Amino acid sequence: MARALYIHWPFCLKKCPYCDFNSHVRDEIDHATWEAALLADLRHEAELAGGEALHSIFFGGGTPSLMPPKLVNTLLQEAEKLWGFSPNIEITLEANPSSVEAAKFADLAAAGVNRVSLGLQSLDNDALTFLGRLHNAEEGLKALETAQRAFERVSFDLIYALPDQSPDHWRDQLTRALGFGTDHLSLYQLTIEPGTRFESMVRREEFVPLDDDKAAGLFAITRELTEQAGMPAYEISNHARPGHESAHNLTYWRYQDYAGIGPGAHGRRGGMATTRHKKPENWLAAVERNGHGSQEERVLGVEEQASEALLMGLRLAEGMDLAALAGRFGMESSQLLDPGEITRHQDLGFLWRTDERLGVTPAGMPLLDALLPRLVTDGLVGA
Repeated sequence: MARALYIHWPFCLKKCPYCDFNSHVRDEIDHATWEAALLADLRHEAELAGGEALHSIFFGGGTPSLMPPKLVNTLLQEAEKLWGFSPNIEITLEANPSSVEAAKFADLAAAGVNRVSLGLQSLDNDALTFLGRLHNAEEGLKALETAQRAFERVSFDLIYALPDQSPDHWRDQLTRALGFGTDHLSLYQLTIEPGTRFESMVRREEFVPLDDDKAAGLFAITRELTEQAGMPAYEISNHARPGHESAHNLTYWRYQDYAGIGPGAHGRRGGMATTRHKKPENWLAAVERNGHGSQEERVLGVEEQASEALLMGLRLAEGMDLAALAGRFGMESSQLLDPGEITRHQDLGFLWRTDERLGVTPAGMPLLDALLPRLVTDGLVGA
C-alpha cells in the first residue's frame, strides 16, 4: 500500500544543465493525450498499491510548474477518488525560479498544490552562472516572494562547497537565506557525479573542487546557523522548523512504499521496484498498448530491501529502530549492521544508540558516505 504518490512530468522548455531531459523539450504538447495517459497510469497503480490514504503527492521531473493547472487539478481529484487523502496531505510541486513559472503559482495553488520546492540554488549571480542556471539572483528572489504569497508552505534549495567558496561567503549566503522566513531548506554540497558536466569540467581542469576539510568547515557552519535559526537538520541535507519536515521525502527515507507514475518515474510497492519507460514516446506507447507505462517490475530480495532501508534511514537525525527493521525483514539486528563497527564508531563519537534505536551523530554526518560501508554487514553490501 502506497502512502505517497510521485507524478513525473518529463518536459523541459529550455536546456537543463542537470539532467538528460534535453531530448524532452517540446514546442507543442497534446495535453488531452497526456491527461488520458497519466490518468490511465494512475488508475493502474492504484489497483496495485491502493488501500491506504495518501499522505503526500509530489510533482517532479522536467518542469512540472509548467503543467497546466487544470491537469494538476484533474490528477489530484482522481488520486483522491482512488486512494483517499489523509486530513493534512502534503501536495508538493517542484519549480524553477523563472518568471514564466512563477506566473502560474497562484493557479497551481488554486488547483490543490499546498507546498512548493523552489530551485534557487544560489543567491549569487557568479555562482548561478557556474552552476549553469538560467535565472539570476534577482529573478530567483522575485519567484520566492511570489511563491510565499501563493502557497501555504515553501521550501528552496541552495548548493554550497563551490570551488574557492570561503566560510564568510557561505555564512553570508545562508544568513540571508534563513532571513526569508521559509519553513524548510535543502542545503546540498556540490558533488562531482560521474557523467555530469562538472566531471567533464574537472577533467578539463576548468576548476578544482573544494577540498574535504574546507567542505567540512562549511558543513559545520550550516549546522550552526540552522540550529540557531530553529531549523535543525532532520536529514543530512534537509532542515525544517519542527512539524514542517517534508512528508514525501520522509516516506523515502523511512523506506515506506510510494507509487510512481509518468515517464521515468520510480516506485516501491510491496517489495518490488517499479520503473516507468523514460522516453515520453515510449511511455505513451506502453500506456496505449498495456493501459500503463511500466517498463519493469523487479522483485527485491530481502537483503537488498534491508540494505536500501539502512542506507536511507541512517541519513535521518531520528535514526532508525534496528529491532523493528530486523523484524520487518525476518533477520537479526546483527545481520544488518556489524556490532563491532557500531561499538567502534560509538566510541569515536560518530554514532548514538538508545536501546534498539541507532543514529549518526552530528560529528558523524559529514562522514556518512564513508561510514555506511563500514557499518552495513558484508552480507548486505552490494545486495
